Amino acid sequence: MARIKNIELPNEKHICIGLTAIYGIGRSKALEICNNAKVESKKKVKDLTDEEIQRLRKEVDNNLVEGDLRREVSMNIKGKMEINCYQGVRHKKGLPVRGQRTSRNARTRKGRGKVVANKKKAGK
Repeated sequence: MARIKNIELPNEKHICIGLTAIYGIGRSKALEICNNAKVESKKKVKDLTDEEIQRLRKEVDNNLVEGDLRREVSMNIKGKMEINCYQGVRHKKGLPVRGQRTSRNARTRKGRGKVVANKKKAGK
């Protein structure tokens, strides 16, 4: 089993798909890494040689991935929250940041619905 950046790559998948298990590497970046490391992208992870794994590790090290990328993203968000820009305020309130509507569909960011107490009808 190949281990890159302390992430176990899935054995039964092609290397271009297996690399996407690493945070910060998508399909296009994985193909680019395979080409630069001179590894066939359709090869299964379990069929990689030690030399190929070393070349892949070296190539992945050239990119910002995993802990460093997570740290940078969280620092960017904290910076926006500190300067009270619009996106920072939305992050603080736990609302969608990128202009989505909130009247109907924002459950992922807003959480479960809040129950509003029923008011009794005045009159009879």
